[in-house]
Amino acid sequence: MVKTFSWYPAEDQKRSVRTKKQNKTRLRKGVEEGSVLILTAGKYRGHRVVFLKQLESGLMLVSGPFKVNGVPLKRVNQAYTIVTSTKVPVKGLKLDGLNDALFKDKSSKSKGRDIFNENQKKTVSADRAAAQKKVDDQLMTALKAVKTPMTEYLRARFSLSKNDRPHAMKF
Repeated sequence: MVKTFSWYPAEDQKRSVRTKKQNKTRLRKGVEEGSVLILTAGKYRGHRVVFLKQLESGLMLVSGPFKVNGVPLKRVNQAYTIVTSTKVPVKGLKLDGLNDALFKDKSSKSKGRDIFNENQKKTVSADRAAAQKKVDDQLMTALKAVKTPMTEYLRARFSLSKNDRPHAMKF
């Protein structure tokens, strides 16, 4: 049975394309400001970092701090982290000015000949280095206020060995 319509447009009308609006990314359970996370992918996998805040893009802003374990201010997708039960008291940290624009690559598109210059060391922009120093100083004072040896915990790498069962572990 074919459904009949009582009204047809006089001329063909273009149909508007449906667009889906992306909702704001919700943080995983247990992730709060000051939570210690373990990175599971990338250059710094296995390192423990401190969660600072969620950015507008939905990514998480984390830091090592750099003075402790060498992890700089980074944007991280929460899919590549493990949440631990450890917390660092970061209330009162001044994180204004830290947004997605700070992490955008300001260099123009690479030209074809740039592949031969791969050995050149990449430099960090001055504003990013200043933001790193400001956040590190605040985090170090927060870490010193904790009575437990938190810097040693953040410095230690996380890895699994042959007989470890991650599904049975309590992070």
